[in-house]
Amino acid sequence: MEEEAEKLKELQNEVEKQMNMSPPPGNAGPVIMSLEDKMEADARSIYVGNVDYGATAEELEAHFHGCGSVNRVTILCDKYSGHPRGPFAYIEFSDKESVRTSMALDESLFRGRQIKVIPKRTNRPGISTTDRGFPRGRFRGRGGGFSASRARFYTGYTRPRGRPYRGRARATSWYSPY
Repeated sequence: MEEEAEKLKELQNEVEKQMNMSPPPGNAGPVIMSLEDKMEADARSIYVGNVDYGATAEELEAHFHGCGSVNRVTILCDKYSGHPRGPFAYIEFSDKESVRTSMALDESLFRGRQIKVIPKRTNRPGISTTDRGFPRGRFRGRGGGFSASRARFYTGYTRPRGRPYRGRARATSWYSPY
């Protein structure tokens, strides 16, 4: 019984070693990259703005093929409709020199539109570009975040000052036990 348990543990260890060492077959999902790898890939990538919504990755690759060998073309798409999220794309080259060469295609015509080409920036963790300077979603007090001071700008309504009228019983007699 003990011998069988030892053999089973050895087989499990061998399988775990093989799974950790072998690369995933085909496209088995997203590859987790370290921060250094992401920064290195971003240094070899460009952002292309004002891309036609009907453009394909093959057309973009053909347009930038003269700059160097293209590793990947990324057009972000909406996961529900499958349509592109915006008129932009990212292109990753095999070397950093291709990024400088591709800057010559800035303001060139692609499918009848003037495209914008800039080096891709690296997002740093913890730094948000959407920070508005006030806490959003943390504490909102009573009223759900839409204050009376904002209400008068949108509806023309101003809240009356002082104690509001809360019905007949409280208005006629005010009782405070403290």
